[in-house]
Amino acid sequence: MKRFKRLIAVWLAIFAMPAYAASAEPSHVIATIGSHPITQQEVDSRLKAQLTAIDSQVYDLRRKTIESMADDYVIEQAAGKAKLSVADYMKREVMDKTPTPSDADAKKFYDANKAQIKQPYEKVQAQVVAFLRQQEASEQREKLLNSLRADQPLKIKLKPPRFKVAAEGHPELGPKDAPVTIVEFGDFQCPFCKKSEDSIKQVRAKYADKVRLIYMDFPLSFHPNALPAAEAARCAGDQGKFWQFHDALFDAQPNLKSADLKAAAAKLGLDRQKFDSCLDQNKYQNAVRIDQAEGESLGVDGTPAFFINGRPLTGAQPAGEFEQIIDEELSPSAERVAKAHP
Repeated sequence: MKRFKRLIAVWLAIFAMPAYAASAEPSHVIATIGSHPITQQEVDSRLKAQLTAIDSQVYDLRRKTIESMADDYVIEQAAGKAKLSVADYMKREVMDKTPTPSDADAKKFYDANKAQIKQPYEKVQAQVVAFLRQQEASEQREKLLNSLRADQPLKIKLKPPRFKVAAEGHPELGPKDAPVTIVEFGDFQCPFCKKSEDSIKQVRAKYADKVRLIYMDFPLSFHPNALPAAEAARCAGDQGKFWQFHDALFDAQPNLKSADLKAAAAKLGLDRQKFDSCLDQNKYQNAVRIDQAEGESLGVDGTPAFFINGRPLTGAQPAGEFEQIIDEELSPSAERVAKAHP
């Protein structure tokens, strides 16, 4: 919350700047250091990624606040009809309907997670039981809210931030005229990118030709094999097998050294002479760096990072997070906007 408050303060400060600052010519000199000028364009270029991230985070904060206010409203209305206080109503509808986990359930959870817990079961039994009951209570609360929202659907009219991604010419799956385009910035050595593959596959299976997926490279500096892996995937793309190589790289994690890349190429039946020459000569290194620069200009600082019709979604999210945005983009009110984002 403190971080969000700082972000909002920065956001408000930026948009509270005098009008002349926002409307200044890009070449307008707004500062000097000695005899060296600093132009509006140079400052805006440096700020672009930060402003992009702030814009997205402010939207997320506003949306979460609206959802929380809506939840409070439907609960207050239901409690009033039941002639109970909110606290008593929630106790009746949530806590009283949440059973205490059995010792067998607690032990099963402990056994599955004891490597992380690192304490004897007898010492943490009470905490495990409390944790499991809290989880059950959260699920019961969500069921209650779903039933209460059924008669009073929430309609959020906030306009989500959208960012233009220079993604044309990159590997893609799905029809070009699909109403929803997902652009992914990924890193083949990133375990979270591998984890997100399941969500992407679920989304593509559910929405079929309504979704187009585009892949762009964002090898992280602390993953030494990510850059050559990205180059290798493009070399495989020269022979029409980018996506097969893409899947092979994630399956091979963490074995992504040069010998592993060439072995994967051989397994896919690629022309080894062409592939090895492409990889050894770093044919696509500059192209990968251009993708990185594009991602950085959009505020990407980790992987995976997605832009769904220009709307950012960060991290290895469950399929439901993608589906929420996609469903909004497929609604009639979003159709015109969606078509404007390749």
